[in-house]
Amino acid sequence: MPRFLSSLAMLTAVFVSTTSQADDHLTTLEVGYMPILPVAQLFVMEGEGWTEEAGLELELTRFSSGPAMVQALASGELDVMYFGIGPAMVARANGVPIKVLASSIQEQIGLVARGELAGHFERAGDDGAQAIASFTAAEGRKPKIATFPQGSVPDTVLRYWLIEQLGVGLEAVEIVAMGADRVQQALLAGAVDAASILEPILTTVQQRDNQARVVARADAMLPGQPGAVLAAREAALADHPEAMQALMALHVRATEMLVENPNSAAPHVREFVGKRLIPLETVEIALASPSSNYGSDPHAIREGTRLMHDFQIEQGSLNESVDLDALFDTSLYDAVIAERDSK
Repeated sequence: MPRFLSSLAMLTAVFVSTTSQADDHLTTLEVGYMPILPVAQLFVMEGEGWTEEAGLELELTRFSSGPAMVQALASGELDVMYFGIGPAMVARANGVPIKVLASSIQEQIGLVARGELAGHFERAGDDGAQAIASFTAAEGRKPKIATFPQGSVPDTVLRYWLIEQLGVGLEAVEIVAMGADRVQQALLAGAVDAASILEPILTTVQQRDNQARVVARADAMLPGQPGAVLAAREAALADHPEAMQALMALHVRATEMLVENPNSAAPHVREFVGKRLIPLETVEIALASPSSNYGSDPHAIREGTRLMHDFQIEQGSLNESVDLDALFDTSLYDAVIAERDSK
């Protein structure tokens, strides 16, 4: 067993022992998630059986988008959330008492174009503004770009790219909002020209359409872009401190596997993503993609979150400013890392 996994396994065992002493049964946590690669840590810990070993029973509820999860949170549902930093800020702005505990991934968005739009990007040398203008002139219409609903991370990254990076504004394209399941279908059916989206859709579309290509990635669209996060209600943190620390240890352990040994993680990810219809090889390629930058350190996404927050305020995606110091709680992550480093 690699040294980092051995250390984290021992750390998890400490939390398992502590939890077992406090409770004679599993601690149940209601977990909301989206079936997307950026929250692969959840799929790894469940697939490996680590959660039960740690005294945790995760009751999973699947959502099609982050904004849909925000609605569930507003109704009083869920203890733990695996979703985007954008929806996390929206939930906090709407008065839902949640904390962002850890990062899951950074810079995971890419813009994949197909058909005539892909050709215009190629001829424009990936000059996005020129590609969009030449497509519009040639086709007599604006390019249609699919993404998740407004307030989501893919939507925010797309808007930032159009406004701040290209300087063409939102009026240069037609943004089509839809859930994760529909984006790939729309692209392959030719209903849209591009999508601001995540893996494995970026990989799958290119495999099925040899003219499709990723024309921009997050480092060019919104540098340092924060992505999916592990978040929890303040009540869950107060009521189940040991269970939440055990969950954090598993999150860090799963992140290490995704970074160091993605092929071992791939079968677990495939069980949750794409309703198991995606070939294992595609998942393996997607986990090794330039858009799969897994990392659990919440400190690493603070500045990017502030940039995204300020932009969402300007765009009206956030109703009011969010106290980011109150949104983040890094104590569990810091405790897990300190314990691991002391081994």
